[in-house]
Amino acid sequence: MARPRLAVRAAILRDDRVLVVNAYPPEYGSDMWCLPGGGAEPGQSLPENLEREVMEETGLRIKVGAIILVNEFRDSKKGFHQVDLIHRATLVDESEIILNDPEGVVDRARWVTQAELAKLHHRPRMLGRAVWGQYAAWYDPMEEIVW
Repeated sequence: MARPRLAVRAAILRDDRVLVVNAYPPEYGSDMWCLPGGGAEPGQSLPENLEREVMEETGLRIKVGAIILVNEFRDSKKGFHQVDLIHRATLVDESEIILNDPEGVVDRARWVTQAELAKLHHRPRMLGRAVWGQYAAWYDPMEEIVW
């Protein structure tokens, strides 16, 4: 199995609704929903990665907050393992969603309440508790090592 892929995702709340996007491209035929975000690129901080990913997928500018959930999943058949760091995030402005995912995965987005999320096929399963809960983790921002 390959090394785990590190990814970042944004829990963006607006009017007590969280933004979710489709988790797989249309040809998969999956109805699974997740938070916007994606793979972390080396050399960028986690918040920089998340701001970039959300902008790429949705056209929205965000301010990244605390990590609220760490989720990992795998596909043993394909040898895939991913670790998602899920952050609270707020909108910088009230822009409209513009779906323009360069990877061609995200082509649907919607704002859902906690009750609506509970009725959707979504991952991670603890998402509702994390998004509407009060817990968060500390994040010590990336810095250069000084010898």
